[in-house]
Amino acid sequence: MFSTFKSIKKRLFAIGGLLVLLSLIAFTEIKHRQKRVQAVVIHIDQIDGHSFLTRKDVTGYLTNEGADPVIGKVYKELNFHQLEERLRRHGLVNSCQISRDLTGDLLVTVEQPRPLARLIASGDGVQTVAGQYVSEEGRFFPISMNYSARVPVLTGDYFVKNRSLASERNRPLLELLKRIRDDPFWRAQITEVSVDGQGEVRMWPQMGNHQIELGTPTDLEAKFKKLKLFYTDVLPAKGWDRYSRVNVQYRNQIVCE
Repeated sequence: MFSTFKSIKKRLFAIGGLLVLLSLIAFTEIKHRQKRVQAVVIHIDQIDGHSFLTRKDVTGYLTNEGADPVIGKVYKELNFHQLEERLRRHGLVNSCQISRDLTGDLLVTVEQPRPLARLIASGDGVQTVAGQYVSEEGRFFPISMNYSARVPVLTGDYFVKNRSLASERNRPLLELLKRIRDDPFWRAQITEVSVDGQGEVRMWPQMGNHQIELGTPTDLEAKFKKLKLFYTDVLPAKGWDRYSRVNVQYRNQIVCE
């Protein structure tokens, strides 16, 4: 009998403690929701030590260029999901996260798109220099006045109708750009990648007066292996200005002219 009473008493204490804890959590949450935004703390990831965006840019995106300010607002009036969607509408924002801290600051973390190449669009046969970047995901995004990334130029009629490389059809071309970016030698050597209307690729190097005819961006492992052989064995023996073109699109062949 006494043992049963002690057991009931322990359960009542446990239930009472749980209720107190839940009440404190609810009270804390209510107090937080009643707090106002004291400041906006923005963190932007960098690309090679640089940034396409400034904190001023992000603040403008977040507040509709000042038309919808957040500082001073009560937190319960803010919809973090809507604010994140507002930021994601801008091409220079790849992803973002908004939260708050205990002091009342609004925390904004922004990830920028990672550029693989810079598209110089064609219009009526004329190349324009404004262009866009293409990201790791194959999405084109605008250039920035704050930073110009050192990436290959992307040209050609192929991009008149292909305004994204995110599809399965364009995956081989995206993989080509990633291969150039990921290899220090090719990243330093390849300055332009041109794709014609049929998807055939030509590349121009930093050193030498030749063009590289890659064909379709398939069998990249074999083609770049032949290219590396051309640069390490053929050019040192024949001279960097000996050839005007090198073709590696055919199996087991390197055609130099």
